[in-house]
Amino acid sequence: GHVQPPAPQNVTLLSKDFDMILTWTPGEGSPPDVTYTVRYESQEHMNKWRKVPHCRNIPRTSCNLTCVLPNLFLKARARVKAVSGPFQSAWVESQFREYHLDVELAPPVLKINVKENLIHVNASFPLATCVESFSWMYDLNLWEAGSEDKKQYEGIFRKKTLTIDTTALRGNYCLSARSSFQSIDFKHSKFSQPVCVLLNHKG
Repeated sequence: GHVQPPAPQNVTLLSKDFDMILTWTPGEGSPPDVTYTVRYESQEHMNKWRKVPHCRNIPRTSCNLTCVLPNLFLKARARVKAVSGPFQSAWVESQFREYHLDVELAPPVLKINVKENLIHVNASFPLATCVESFSWMYDLNLWEAGSEDKKQYEGIFRKKTLTIDTTALRGNYCLSARSSFQSIDFKHSKFSQPVCVLLNHKG
């Protein structure tokens, strides 16, 4: 017969690549038909657990809470239970996290356009709509392939195009960027994979 499904394990509210995501693993011996339901509470309204419509009876083991959280400057936590038929497990809670302070940044994706003596660089970010207004910036490095000597461009607002004059540059040059963000302390992502371009190449 049916019994209460085992509770989810390793319940973690994780701030990753600009998102807040609740993750968990199935309890040992979970039945194949098990689904999960998630709720959250914020420090504004303690002990008031709110429903997350897109994470009700879901088969997967994660739930994106980024734009669900009503206030990205307050700590929040989430909880999850396993459901199997008419039976459900106990709720298991995550720790508290605050999006603004705890967010982990992803490197930006660089779009590079080489014109005669100019490089135009744009950085795009995998941002959820509710965090579009945060003042993310990016830092860019430019260097000749094989050289350790990097020219740094810092604190470029993410929606601006950076234009670099390449008149004096010749050969294979690489660009790489990281996201940066000022909260209480200064945060940044890892640098993106380098993108290399051939400059002023006389064919």
